[in-house]
Amino acid sequence: MNRKEYKFLNNLIKKYNKSKDKKFYSLVGEPFTNEDIIAGIETLLSGRITMSSITKRFEENFAKFVGSKHALMVNSGSSANLLAFFSSINPKNYKRLHKNDECLIPAICWSTSLWPIVQAGLKPKFVDVSLDDFNFDLKKLERKITKKTKAIMAVHVLGNSTRMSNLMKIVKKYNLTLIEDTCESLGSIYKDKYLGTFGRFGTYSFYVSHQLIAGEGGMLVCNDKRDYEIAHTLRAHGWDRGLRKKQNTEFNFINSGFNLRPLDLTASIGLNQLKRLNKSIKIRRNNRDKILKSVMSSHKWKDQLTFLKPNKNLKPSWFGIPILLNKKYVKQKKKYLKKLNQNGIETRPIISGNFLNQPSIKLYKLNSKREKFPIAQEIENRGFFIGLHTKDIEKKEIIKLTNNLLSID
Repeated sequence: MNRKEYKFLNNLIKKYNKSKDKKFYSLVGEPFTNEDIIAGIETLLSGRITMSSITKRFEENFAKFVGSKHALMVNSGSSANLLAFFSSINPKNYKRLHKNDECLIPAICWSTSLWPIVQAGLKPKFVDVSLDDFNFDLKKLERKITKKTKAIMAVHVLGNSTRMSNLMKIVKKYNLTLIEDTCESLGSIYKDKYLGTFGRFGTYSFYVSHQLIAGEGGMLVCNDKRDYEIAHTLRAHGWDRGLRKKQNTEFNFINSGFNLRPLDLTASIGLNQLKRLNKSIKIRRNNRDKILKSVMSSHKWKDQLTFLKPNKNLKPSWFGIPILLNKKYVKQKKKYLKKLNQNGIETRPIISGNFLNQPSIKLYKLNSKREKFPIAQEIENRGFFIGLHTKDIEKKEIIKLTNNLLSID
């Protein structure tokens, strides 16, 4: 693309990017730069938008970034979770999970952290979380392990993690398969190792408001070549295309499969964002520090809020700012959040809150003993989060945000 064409597209983007409905403080701010959009346009203009060479390049660069041997792009983080579990139960798998094997999962999770476990024929077993990091309470987790327990689905919450060294000791002690849902924590590093690369599989999402945004899309990573080849085959129809050294027109289906393929269009945007991911993570971290400093140094500060701190040994890549209301304000939470949203400050629950409260749990009889998860429930009752942007936050924004966050009394 020459300079004249680039300038034309740049001006066109500016023309159509003037939204009248922009909130004062949205979850994500501006998700795309003009360069991201132009990268997508170039792919679109090429006439080849389906999965091809750009996707492959993105996979290779992503694997190198997180330090994994293999990366496989799919159409969403949810599909990455699906692929991880169906790869784990596949007949070709040398350490295969079997029907009715138990898989431990935190009570604070997302819908598609859970449902691939059920869809793969495994039995989810919920574990309460820690109020310190919103992740597994590891003492409670170990007490839940039985002879039927064969896997753990860890969900790294909003950039934070559990104590991974301790979790890995449990995984090795009981010979368990660990799958890491890292959809909210791309770029977080625990003791010099990226979250998502500790387990057998790690999954990531590129949906809007995540650390890397491609519009849609996700990534599965692993270190075992056999795991990679199974996942690669399942991603597209059970076809071995892309794995054979000599490509031909033969439709050779060697396994079962789905169609979870991504687009080169989204891969091109993701590839462009990957180049500045470390910079974006740093800006988010700095913005968080500025906001927290402003709130806690305000004359209005009366410990109304508790901010989630990163776990020890973790260098976080924050997804947003998770917040707990002081217990005495819990009854005001609904009114308070309504006021924040009316004032242009988008809020969300901590993932889905205590997932055991969701109607689908009753539908599938996943808590027939009506077990209670008090910490997950407390986080649901007290918790919410606001976004973090990838542009430096201005002083006037910080002041306005501070005044709104401290408007509860």
